Parts: sequence; C-alpha cells; structure tokens
Amino acid sequence: MSEPAAGSQKKGLHRSLHIQVLAGIVIGILLGFFYPDLGIAMQPFGDGFIKLIRMVIAPIIFCTVVVGIANVGDMKKLGRIGVKALVYFEVVTTAALLIGLGVVIVVNPGGTVHATPATLDAKSIAQYTSPQKAVHTVDFLLNIIPSTVADAFAKGEILQVLFLAILFGLACANYSKGRLIVDACDAVAHAFFKVIDIIMKAAPLGAFGAMAFTIGRFGVKTLGPLIAMMACVYLTCFVFVFGVLGLIARANGFSIWKLLKYIKEEILIVLGTSSSEPALPGLMLKLEKLGCAKSVVGLVVPSGYSFNLDGTSIYLTIAAMFVAQATDTHLSTGQIVTMLLVLMLTSKGAAAVTGGGFITLAATLTSLGTVPVAGIALLLGIDRFMSQMRSLTNLAGNAVATIVVARWEKEYDADRSRRVLAGESVSVA
Repeated sequence: MSEPAAGSQKKGLHRSLHIQVLAGIVIGILLGFFYPDLGIAMQPFGDGFIKLIRMVIAPIIFCTVVVGIANVGDMKKLGRIGVKALVYFEVVTTAALLIGLGVVIVVNPGGTVHATPATLDAKSIAQYTSPQKAVHTVDFLLNIIPSTVADAFAKGEILQVLFLAILFGLACANYSKGRLIVDACDAVAHAFFKVIDIIMKAAPLGAFGAMAFTIGRFGVKTLGPLIAMMACVYLTCFVFVFGVLGLIARANGFSIWKLLKYIKEEILIVLGTSSSEPALPGLMLKLEKLGCAKSVVGLVVPSGYSFNLDGTSIYLTIAAMFVAQATDTHLSTGQIVTMLLVLMLTSKGAAAVTGGGFITLAATLTSLGTVPVAGIALLLGIDRFMSQMRSLTNLAGNAVATIVVARWEKEYDADRSRRVLAGESVSVA
C-alpha cells in the first residue's frame, strides 16, 4: 500500500503547475546564459502566453464585477468599498515610497557611478521622455471613460472595463429582468475561468520563453555595474512584503507567508513573465475561494492594478534617487519631499501605458528640474530584472488589500480562509 501512495505523490508533484513553471524558469535561465541567441529566439513563447491571458482578462473582470455588484445592489455599499480601498491604497503605497527612500539614502547605490552628460545616452530614452508620452492626472481620469463600450474590450483597458461593469451591475440590480442577465454573466465567467485552466497548461512554456529571452537579451553581465541598485530594490521589496504587509496580515488574522504559499503558481508566473497581468484571473479566483466576497474581489483587484502599485512605488523612489546620486545631483529636503508628493500622484497611472514606469520616472524628474532626465538611461539594461520584483510586490500587495477590505466590510469568511491557507480540503465557495 505504501509504494503506490509514494508513487502517487511523486506523480502529483510532477504534474504540479508551480513545479512545471519553476522548471521552465530554470531551463530558460540556462538556455539564455549558455546560448544567448537561441534564448532571444524563444521570446514568442513568452509573448504568446501573455497575449493569451490578456485575451480573457477583460471579459472575466466584466462578468465577475457585474455579478458581484448586482448581488450587492446597494450604491452606498459600493461607494463604501471603493473609498475604503482607495484610502488603503494611498496609505500603503505612501509607506512603500517612504521605505524605498530610506533604503536608497542609507545604501547610496549611485554614489560611485559619477555619470556625466557625455556618458549618458539620451537617445535611448527618447521614447519615454517625449511630451506625447506624459500621462497627466486629468488625462488618466478621463481615460477611465471609454470612447465606446466595444473600445474598452478591444483595448483591454482594465479600469475602463471595471467602470463599465460597475454601471452595468448597478443597472441589472435595478432591472426587473436583470437576474437573467446576471446569471448569464455568472455562467460566462465560469466558462472563461475554464478557458484560463486550458491556457495555464502553457504557463511553463511561457515562463521558459520569457526568461530565456530576458537572460539572452540582457545577460547577467548587465547586472554587475548596477548590482547595488538592484539590491536596493530587492531588499526594499522583501522588507515591505514581510515587514509592512506581514504586519497588516497579522493584524487582520492571517499569515503573509501562508498567503504567498497559497498563490505560489501566480507568483512563479509573474517571476517568469516579469508582468503581474497574467496572474490577475487566477488571483481573483483564489481570493474568492479563500472567502472574500465576489463584489470585493471584483472591485479591489482590478482597481489595485492601477492604484495599489506598491512594488512600482518602491522602484520609482529608488530609481529617482539613484539617478540623482549617479549624476552627483544634490537634492535638498524640500526637493525630496516634492519628489515624493509628485510620485504619490503620478505612480497611480504607471500601469496605464506601455513603459509606464519609465514615463512616470521621466515626468517626475522633469518636474523637479534639477536631476538630468537622461540619467534614466542608466537603468535600461536592468529594468527587466527589477520589473520581476516590483510585479511580485504588486501582486502580494493586491492580495493583502483585497482580504483587508473584505474583512472591513464583513465580507470575509475567516474560518474558511484559515482552513484553505492550512491546506485543508474545502468545498467550492
């Protein structure tokens, strides 16, 4: 009896998604390191997997939010959840900015670079510094309203789809035949989650392709001169996740370590693809299974992808200070405070456009007027490696935020959560 059991466990481990994804990442690293050209050629596997996930994000968010909002049917409650989420986002991302500032000042990673205008390649960052690329607060808010209903889905804009879903959910809640539409949306959402199950079988291949390309294209040699900068970002993210988020988790009755273990597949997918978007559908489903109400998950997770970017906030602070240190630019206390205030606003739109991190950083340095914007060229070679850690931190931050807001709203099954995080078998919510 014992031998078959052992064989069964072995077989189960072999088929485990997170083990397969981890294997894909390791193989990708080795291929990119030893055969860089072949590693670069693997890029379509990573890009293809991300496109497959993005293909279904919009309908999943729309259907999930419509069902959640329609079941709530209370505009006041909806507004309360939104306000609590936004307050939480602002407080926690501000903490991330301050922690990043503290670490980069103490470590001083750019102090030995001594870059001059002659050594900075301004042309390499032209795509991020053009006036057309700048994202202003008013533009960001207006962009939440889509030109047409179809346009939101065609472009896959998360906030636009969320906005439409909230309006549609409220309309269904106040429509005599709305229940039929809500049930249809629920069925469609379940069908798309089945599609996600199919797509996730390609996750190991996607992680392999993305990692092989990253190592092959940029190479570990690019890490050497800027290893201190990377260490700052990684160290700060670790401190934030296990310190700040850990304390928040403990105060709300759950373990950050158990939560991270619970979403390990999503973590590995983010690590392999350097993007948090492919993990969004799986994260939403797991948080619902954990005991968070569908309405809370549907509101907090999608909005968190634009407003609760803890890892991005850490990166932006450290990157801005690194450029100042590397170019021997002294910033007064007042200028540093101004920089933080600007980042508190501009970081909220960092995910709205491609290359948003660099665009936000360029806009912030331009507003200061004292730090050479061309200095961000120093970061181009290592940005892909740092994006992995900031995406992981964003993922963890949104998972914790959803549980906290659900608990505040008394829409959180703590007993179910405890059993799920303990690894017990629990029936579908």
